Amino acid sequence: MLLFSNIFHKLLIYKHLHSKFHSILFQHFLSAILNNSPIFVLSFSPTFLMKKAIAFFNTDTDSIMKLLENKVVLITGGSRGIGSAIVHKMASNGANVAFTYRSSAEKANAVADAAAANGVAVKAYQSDASSFEQSAELIKNVIADFGRIDVLINNAGITRDTLMLRMSEDQWDQVIETNLKSVFNLTKHVLRPMLKQRSGSIINMSSVVGDFGNAGQANYAASKAGIFGFTKSIAKEVGSRSIRCNALAPGFIETDMTEELDEKTKAAFLASIPLKRLGKAEEVADACLFLASDLSTYVSGQTISVCGALNC
Repeated sequence: MLLFSNIFHKLLIYKHLHSKFHSILFQHFLSAILNNSPIFVLSFSPTFLMKKAIAFFNTDTDSIMKLLENKVVLITGGSRGIGSAIVHKMASNGANVAFTYRSSAEKANAVADAAAANGVAVKAYQSDASSFEQSAELIKNVIADFGRIDVLINNAGITRDTLMLRMSEDQWDQVIETNLKSVFNLTKHVLRPMLKQRSGSIINMSSVVGDFGNAGQANYAASKAGIFGFTKSIAKEVGSRSIRCNALAPGFIETDMTEELDEKTKAAFLASIPLKRLGKAEEVADACLFLASDLSTYVSGQTISVCGALNC
C-alpha cells in the first residue's frame, strides 16, 4: 500500500505540470506507465516521468476521452436545435445513438450521417413521442437494432405561446402531451429493459420557465414544472436498481427559434441573464454528457440548470 501511495504522490505532482492532464486521461496514463511493474516505476526520475507524460498525451487521445464508449443512447427530438447538439455530443463520445424526429426525414438523415462520422452507429426513427403506442414501438425497435438502451434523453418539446385568455384547449393539450406526456411514455416503456440490465440513466429536458413561470407560457411552464416532480419520483422508484433519473433546465439558448427574435427582445433577454449572453446548444449537450456518463454515478433526482445564473 505504501509503495503505491508513493507512486500516486509522485505522479500527482506531475499531473498539474501539463495542461492536458484531464483526470480520466491521467488514469489511463497511470495504467500505461505502471504496466503491472510498480517497483520499476519507483526508479523513474521526475524528468523521465514528465517526458513519458508528454509523449503519452501527444498521441491520439480521442479514444481515451470517449466517456460513453459502447453505450446506447436514445434521444427524442434529435433532428434540430438542442436535440441535434446532443446527438453529436453523444456520438463524439463513443455512444451508439438512436434519435427520433417528427416530420423531416431529410434533416434527420443529415444529422445521422454527420454523427456517424464519429465511427459509431446512428439511426433516426420517425416517431411521435406524445403517442403511447408509438413510444412502445420505438423502444422495441431500438432494442432490436442496438441490443439495449443505456441512456434515455427525453428532449422532445414544443411551444404554443399565448396569454391564458386567448389560449385554446388544443394549444394547452398539444404542449402538455408533447412536453410532459412524452416523458411518461418513453420512461414507462424503457424502464423494463433498464430494470433487467440493472442500470440506466434517464435525462428529462425541463426549463427554467418551469421554475419561475413566464407570461404567455402557462402551458409550457406547467409542462416543464411537471417534469421536476416526475424526475424526483422516478429517481426514488428505481434507484435501488442502479437506474438514475435527472433533469436539465436550460435558460435562453441560441436555437433557430431565438434567431427569429427581434433585437429589442434579444436585448431584454440578455439584460436578465447575469452572464450577459445566450447559452449554446452545445453547452446543454455537455450537461447531458455529464449525466449520461459514469462521471455522475451518484447523481440522481436532481435538476441542473444551464442558464447563466438566470434563475438565481
